[in-house]
Amino acid sequence: MAASPDQSPPSAWVCRFARLIPEHGEVLDLACGSGRHARLLASLGYRVEAVDRSPLALASLQGLGRVTPRQADLEDGSWPYHGRLFSGIVVSNYLYRPRIDELLACLAEPGVLLYETFMVGNARHGKPSNPEFLLRSQETLGWVRQRGWQVVAFEEGQVDTPKPAMVQRLCAARGAIAALL
Repeated sequence: MAASPDQSPPSAWVCRFARLIPEHGEVLDLACGSGRHARLLASLGYRVEAVDRSPLALASLQGLGRVTPRQADLEDGSWPYHGRLFSGIVVSNYLYRPRIDELLACLAEPGVLLYETFMVGNARHGKPSNPEFLLRSQETLGWVRQRGWQVVAFEEGQVDTPKPAMVQRLCAARGAIAALL
């Protein structure tokens, strides 16, 4: 899927694994920014809840079919998704550890988690450089293994595109979908 002129293209990692999300499911695009992944997922036929704290970032998603933009501060106040379940959760370039358990509790069974963000060592490439916002080595693996979810794919290390960075990427499945893999 091509990017609109005002945004970067969807992550190759998300593109690669998005179709594993159960059909007709609703997907949560957490800290979606201007919606590059929400657009991709909607084009694949999913209903998408695209949440971000920036109304400016969400403005381009208003009126987009299959996408429900939601403004919420994910780090301050109550968690907006208590009791909600999503067939897929997509997180890219975002980490706020105090909400991880609440986030993962939102993955339906069956469901797929796609998580991709910066990790330790990224400081040599620029921001983010604060350890609070950098995954530790194999951190996401720990999140899903303690829940008994299946790791479909995992990688971590340096990438050169779209710019040099240290990243960690995870695709994990929960429930019946994991049995099919």
